[in-house]
Amino acid sequence: MTMPKPLIGLTTSRMPNPSGRPAFGTNVPYTKSVADAGGLPVLIPLNLSNDDLDALLPRLDGILFTGGYDIDPRHYGNQPHPKVEGIDVDRDRAEMHLVHAIIQSTLPFLGICRGCQVINVAMGGSLFEDLFDQCPGEIQHDNHDQPRNYLAHSVELKIDSHLAHILTSVTTQVNSLHHQGVRELAQVLRATAVAPDGLIEAFELPSHPFGLAVQWHPEELQEYEPMRRLFLEFVRSCRLYRSDLINK
Repeated sequence: MTMPKPLIGLTTSRMPNPSGRPAFGTNVPYTKSVADAGGLPVLIPLNLSNDDLDALLPRLDGILFTGGYDIDPRHYGNQPHPKVEGIDVDRDRAEMHLVHAIIQSTLPFLGICRGCQVINVAMGGSLFEDLFDQCPGEIQHDNHDQPRNYLAHSVELKIDSHLAHILTSVTTQVNSLHHQGVRELAQVLRATAVAPDGLIEAFELPSHPFGLAVQWHPEELQEYEPMRRLFLEFVRSCRLYRSDLINK
């Protein structure tokens, strides 16, 4: 009997709608990368209650925390900052609830850009609200004026990390489309990649079968084999998760 494709939930944003009506969605490369790797992507609406999110989780085989606008700084004990934009109270609530729920389980999860940041904040870490203002001398991390697959800088990976094992390298070139970043990493997390200026670019949840996050956008770099492998390994872990549940 063939195992069905793993069902992978993708967090969503409030997207522009030409008619002006409310809409939830995500950028196509997220869903395409998951589907090309053998997963079945499904979008998680922002307006689900916490109870409904809890009811949804047992039906999913993994969660991808997607990119997007900024997290409310009050979630990590800071005050509003003039360069923080696009705060969505409902999205903060939904994603943080999902993080708190999945770290108590073995459900695979992958965070990308904002997803990386929200996982860190939900687990007790903090962020730089704006790297340009708060980290003078840092390399250019906000490259929205470049194509989304523009390789902005290198990152160095810890040799014994899950991410280095997946990418089969301790260095890689990445795109960079963020103005915020990890200031203090949550104690339960382990930094596994850094930019040339020392900014944390990836972390993992130790002992978790697949719990990691990256600050760059691998879904926009699928022309590169290492970035395809990241999604292939994520989907493989989601498939194993469902298989283990069935065989228990």
